[in-house]
Amino acid sequence: MAGGDRGVDYTNKAAFHWISVIRVPDFITQKDFDWAVQMATQKKKLDCSAAELISIEEGLCVQCMHLGAFDDEPKTVALMDSYIQEQCYVNDFSDVRLHHEIYMSDARKVAPEKWKTVIRHPIKKV
Repeated sequence: MAGGDRGVDYTNKAAFHWISVIRVPDFITQKDFDWAVQMATQKKKLDCSAAELISIEEGLCVQCMHLGAFDDEPKTVALMDSYIQEQCYVNDFSDVRLHHEIYMSDARKVAPEKWKTVIRHPIKKV
């Protein structure tokens, strides 16, 4: 789900390739993670076989708090694109530098017009 420069069709969400991540403290080791996966599998009867512990080095980014429904995010991305251009930067999307969203609201409990989502894009100097 990168910005407009990658030709994203925001109306075709079925074509998005995404992963869901959760921040864990830096002191969590692979051993700790493996134990947690085993416990969740046993105690909660969950299939956690696809879970993995990954590390992400984001580098230089621009981010913006988007207020409102997910379908309205392209407007916020357009504002971000204008801002980075004004500051002499460009988007720097790649296979490892991706569009990120951080959900600040529980979509099950908050009305869509009040959702808060941090949108983060990798950038580089022109």
